[in-house]
Amino acid sequence: MAINLDDYAEYIEDLSEHSRGALKSAWQDAVKVLSPRGLDNYIKGAGALRRLGKGDSLVETWIEHAPLVAKEVSEDVVGELATAALTLASKTSGVVIELLLATAPTAAKRLGDAQLFVNYLHFINSLIAQAPRGVRPMLEKLDVLLQQLTLGGLRRWALWGAHAHRTDYEAQILYFALESKESLAMLQKERKGTLLVDVQRRINMYLRALWGRDFFMRPTSGDFETREGYKPFIEDYLLHLPDAFDDLDGVPGLELYRAAAAHCAAHVVETRTPISAEALNPLQMAVISVIEDARVETLSIRRFPGLKMLWSKLHTATPAMNASVGDYLNRLARALLDDAYADTDPWIAEGRALFARSLDALCDNQISWDIGVTLAHKLLDKRLPFNARSDVLTAPYRDDNRYFWEFEEFDFDKAANAGYETIKQVRKHVSVMEMANEIDVENAGDDAEEIWVLDTEMFPYEDMGRSFNDMWGKEPQSEPFHYAEWDYQIQLERPAWATVLERRGRTGELAIIDAIAAQYKREIHRMKFLLDAMQPQGVQRIRKLEDGDEIDINAAVTGFIDMRMGHQPDPRIMMRSVRKTRDFSILVLLDLSESTNEKVAGQDYTVLDLTRQACVLLADAISKVGDPFAIHGFCSDGRHEVQYLRFKDFDQEWSGEPKARLAGMTGQLSTRMGAAIRHAGHHLKLQRSAKKLLIVITDGEPADIDVRDPQYLRFDTKKAVEDVAKHGVVTYCMSLDPRADQYVSRIFGQKNFMVVDHVQRLPEKLPLLYAGLTR
Repeated sequence: MAINLDDYAEYIEDLSEHSRGALKSAWQDAVKVLSPRGLDNYIKGAGALRRLGKGDSLVETWIEHAPLVAKEVSEDVVGELATAALTLASKTSGVVIELLLATAPTAAKRLGDAQLFVNYLHFINSLIAQAPRGVRPMLEKLDVLLQQLTLGGLRRWALWGAHAHRTDYEAQILYFALESKESLAMLQKERKGTLLVDVQRRINMYLRALWGRDFFMRPTSGDFETREGYKPFIEDYLLHLPDAFDDLDGVPGLELYRAAAAHCAAHVVETRTPISAEALNPLQMAVISVIEDARVETLSIRRFPGLKMLWSKLHTATPAMNASVGDYLNRLARALLDDAYADTDPWIAEGRALFARSLDALCDNQISWDIGVTLAHKLLDKRLPFNARSDVLTAPYRDDNRYFWEFEEFDFDKAANAGYETIKQVRKHVSVMEMANEIDVENAGDDAEEIWVLDTEMFPYEDMGRSFNDMWGKEPQSEPFHYAEWDYQIQLERPAWATVLERRGRTGELAIIDAIAAQYKREIHRMKFLLDAMQPQGVQRIRKLEDGDEIDINAAVTGFIDMRMGHQPDPRIMMRSVRKTRDFSILVLLDLSESTNEKVAGQDYTVLDLTRQACVLLADAISKVGDPFAIHGFCSDGRHEVQYLRFKDFDQEWSGEPKARLAGMTGQLSTRMGAAIRHAGHHLKLQRSAKKLLIVITDGEPADIDVRDPQYLRFDTKKAVEDVAKHGVVTYCMSLDPRADQYVSRIFGQKNFMVVDHVQRLPEKLPLLYAGLTR
């Protein structure tokens, strides 16, 4: 691409003479910070803003400030900034857009990260819709605001003012100009102790003084949605630290940053090979993480003894903490770091002893693996339940340890560039005989150096009807589907907020389905008569019509008799012949969260077993009638991972494979129902049926690990039901939650739900519900 301004003549010919002069003056500075691709976006942005017709001042503001933004964060945001300015053109005046561009370098400098800057532009775009008269005074005070607030704090401060003064424009202007008492009060409430952008240079110099090398840091907006920051983490060999730290029990935020940055740097310096997670359970991984943290800290303290005091004062675990596995992990972490800490628990003492005997071998992180596995086995004797999400280390400076774990997504190229001694994984196509001779490779995992591939599936010699891939392979996962999510607090949709990952359900034993059919043989026989009545009836005559296709002779004769007798005759003497055919598509959506593994009160079977039984009876009923139907399920692990499982699709027969997948379904994780309903609606929209029915079977209300407000996902699910209804999808919920009356009607509507008081009757009720809804 060109770097000479003359080569862009066709793009700048529409600029005024004054604007072209400003561009020539700024060109040399722009060339220093922008690549040819960035310069291309820069010039095209100026031309696009000129075509808005909002004056030369707007164009010249772009020319002057866009390179400064690229210098502060990266040139990748130049296009985003131009898009944001063009988007706002239809929503606000040129003066506000000009102010946005003029303050963009300030925002980029204070935020310090390209993604945070893009999030800031999205925030401005949404705020324009809610407080149009508040944006200008806020931008005029942006430097003051960002000196005290993180991006999350700025967003919460602004949205509070937008909601509080939605219709009072004078009060709105005073609030955003920091001229009202409530504005200053909210500012004080949202302000943070220490911002990373203010101390980043000092932390860089601190790390360089210790290790004699540079470490690159990036802020993370952990408090963008909540008041809590992300844990520090290392990714792509960058140190990601929270964009703000509050003072903690007398420890200043600057000290927290030093502790967190030094701990992350210790991992980077002292970790030479990743630790394999192959064959480890979550408890073992948690204990190994504690030992690995202690290993890198001990090695760093040998070189810099002062780090021990810095890290020790941030550990607050005491011997009185013994209620959970997390308490013991925090006690162990403190015991391995602080020699003065006294703890008489035998498990803590054994951990100290094992670590002390390994002090001469700490250069190899295999020590962490060995000690961690041993201690995890001994910890089982305490008979405490382990929750990987809540039983975590509480020391705020500790990172999440993703850096040294080797999972599927481990990047061998990046590892090689960083000095890891690894061999890149290769795929090799082999013959059937080569594969047969080596099919059983012990301890081979996802980190295998060589993967063997056959052109077709391979079956065992016993020929059990299932290939090796079916028995041991991983189900392929779809490309991610992104769906918006409704935030009831701001009354706006969050675009592309939830990610749905789709895959087929794993197969199980067909004998499970056959046993269900035998168990409910009597119910299936009783339903036969009901199903026969639901079959299409062919051509039917509709009588007593005023406007029809032909005369109903019987009605006409009755009308003549009434006239002879002096009575008013019935004018409905026409009839019409109508072809009655069923035209339904039904999708059954199953809640497969962890709670479905709980046993039904007073019974030996679980809610999941009952759900499977009900699906078998329903599938048998629908297949007899002939309606196309699908059976899908869902669970979730936060908004980024809504797992959507397909057991039977519309184009599949109700036969061996769908039955086997239904037999293999399991319950796990949480219930982000709104995203699953939107994705189920996507599948139903692809059907050509005149009537589309979505039946949701759940044992509880919508919930997920990253949402604390119980109303948030309820409102989102209600909005999802309304969204799919726009495409002709009728959603009906069958809830097994005895408390569902409190919320289910508000989500699905007064007539579109059923609460099954006696869960044991679910297998009987579900086919009857289908019959009633499709009559």
